[in-house]
Amino acid sequence: MDFSLWEPHYREILGYFGFSRKEDEKAALLLATLTGRDDLPVLARLVTGRDVVVCGNAPCLVKELGRIPKGSIVFAADAAADVLFTHGIRPDAVFTDLDGATDLLVDMNRAGTIVVAHAHGDNIPLLRHWVGKLSGPLVATTQSAPLPHVYNFGGFSDGDRAVFAADELGAKTITLVGFDLDDKNVDPVKRGKLLWAKKLLALIGHDS
Repeated sequence: MDFSLWEPHYREILGYFGFSRKEDEKAALLLATLTGRDDLPVLARLVTGRDVVVCGNAPCLVKELGRIPKGSIVFAADAAADVLFTHGIRPDAVFTDLDGATDLLVDMNRAGTIVVAHAHGDNIPLLRHWVGKLSGPLVATTQSAPLPHVYNFGGFSDGDRAVFAADELGAKTITLVGFDLDDKNVDPVKRGKLLWAKKLLALIGHDS
C-alpha cells in the first residue's frame, strides 16, 4: 500500500476515534527495535497466486469453518487463531495487535505460523510482553508511516488488515469467513471499528 494513498483514510480514522498519531508512531518505532527480523518474503511466497481465506473472530466463525476450502491459505484475525486451532486448523498467519494473544499463539508461531504483529498507540505494553516470546516467523506492521521493516498494507482492525495484506501480496482469491460487520451486539468502540472495516474493505472490492 502506497502510504500516500492510505494516509487520508488514516487521518479520518484518527479523527473518528480520537487516536494519537504520535503514539502510533512511537509504537511503530518500539516494534522496530523489538525485532530485527523481517519475514515478509515468507508471507509473500505463501500468498502470491494462492487462494486465501481470512477468518474473523465474529461469533459466527465456528459455524462457518466448513466454508474453508481444503488447501487454501488461512489467515486468522487475532483470537480467531485460537478458535481455529481448537478445531484442528493451525492458521498459516495470524494478524494481531496482541490484545487477544495467548501462549497458544506462541506455540503456533513456534510451529511455523507467521505472526503479523501490529503496533498502535494503545498496545505498547503488549508489544513489550509478547514480541520477545515469538521465536517463529514474524512480520511487523503499523497503521502510521511505514519503517524499513515495519509495513503498512492498509486496513485498520485485525481482520481487515489481513484482507488488505492478502490483496497487496497478490492472493488469487480472498474469502472472508467469520466476519459480521453489521453486528449490533458490540460496544460503541467495536461498532465503530466494524463500520470502518466495512468502509475500508469496500475499497478493495469486499462489500460484506
